[in-house]
Amino acid sequence: MPRPLRVAIVGSGPAGIYAADALLKSEVAAEPGVSIDIFERMPAPFGLIRYGVAPDHPRIKGIITALHQVLDKPQIRLFGNVDYGTDIGLDDLRAFYDGVIFATGATADRALSLPGIDLDGSYGAADFVSWYDGHPDVPRTWPLEAEKVAVLGVGNVALDVARVLAKTADELLPTEIPANVYEGLKANRAKEIHVFGRRGPAQAKFSPMELRELDHSPNIEVIVDPEDIDYDEGSITTRRGNKQADMVAKTLENWAIRDVGDRPHKLFLHFFESPVEVLGEDGKVVGLRTERTELDGTGNVKGTGTFNTWDVGAVYRAVGYLSDKLPKLPWDIDSGTVPDEGGRVVQESGEHLQSTYVTGWIRRGPIGLIGHTKGDANETVKNLLEDYAGGRLHTPAAPDPEAVDAFLAERDIRFTTWDGWYKLDAAEKALGEPEGRERVKIVEREDMLRASGA
Repeated sequence: MPRPLRVAIVGSGPAGIYAADALLKSEVAAEPGVSIDIFERMPAPFGLIRYGVAPDHPRIKGIITALHQVLDKPQIRLFGNVDYGTDIGLDDLRAFYDGVIFATGATADRALSLPGIDLDGSYGAADFVSWYDGHPDVPRTWPLEAEKVAVLGVGNVALDVARVLAKTADELLPTEIPANVYEGLKANRAKEIHVFGRRGPAQAKFSPMELRELDHSPNIEVIVDPEDIDYDEGSITTRRGNKQADMVAKTLENWAIRDVGDRPHKLFLHFFESPVEVLGEDGKVVGLRTERTELDGTGNVKGTGTFNTWDVGAVYRAVGYLSDKLPKLPWDIDSGTVPDEGGRVVQESGEHLQSTYVTGWIRRGPIGLIGHTKGDANETVKNLLEDYAGGRLHTPAAPDPEAVDAFLAERDIRFTTWDGWYKLDAAEKALGEPEGRERVKIVEREDMLRASGA
């Protein structure tokens, strides 16, 4: 009887779990069967759902429920706290598996080339998100001394950063934030948050629901300048063809015509302001310089030669995430992705790297919503299965699942399991129970490993 198809997935975020789900739903899962091992460098699964979504977004975190059901399947094993490139390499994986799918996502901040961007008080949004989400590999404290703060970017991450900065610590206390984050936010001095976009309302990348949620806080007054509500022919075309863009524009229009209220924290959404320099004194941020832009008829903008200076003491850039280069895989330095064709990794020679695949943000860059990764995973898995049916996958030397456990044991690698996640999950919920909270995140890696029974 033929053995099951053995597949390794590197990364346990939505992209990786969706790929596992697609494998389990395939005809191959029935005969001869599939056996899937997921490797995750963090002690806990779920990737950016756990470490990249703002804590006051339980609706998005609810996706974990669906992902949980996939990881509960007996054909899947989880190896957490195992770092690709350090603990296990591509040659090792090829020894154990017929195919390898990389779904490592994107967690670093994309660079922004501006004078002054490296000043003290200039931060990447991804680093701040990792801090307030209790990532074990970042510092436990965050400097929050600035009373006026700039956020560069008009996507959902920019909204998350602005909202967390503008809310009070007590507003966020009912969420899963750990104690160090609550104490840090209690010391936050920010009273004015300024979000900057170089184009207009029709080009903003906010999702309508995320945008509207800004206005739900009793402490945040959202302010839009009526002069920033402007559309050209390209903008009108965008609104007509994109329901979400139209809803965002309507929300911004409504905010622009209303009277400014008396909520204590002000959150300004600025459009047609292109950042040109972060201003500093004695090595620290003291302001931001922008150039006023105007629409050119196509939905794009051009500079007007008019400049504005904004009195801010900190700048957060939320201009996109960037994936880490993966050892032994080809790399497109411009896009920050692994070159591929339909999920098949493509080498510099133009040939496919046998039995090696990518899905999610490491494949197409950090664009789209979480749900978009499902179609991406389906395509990658479809091509993997085509290669399997066509005899194009290599034959692993040690396909027995126990060989992986032996490999990790020989190298003294402490790893967590799916059963370990249940233990960690229970420990976090127990921490939250006395305070009437769903959970309190355990932050330190060693504490996570101990709670997981690694």
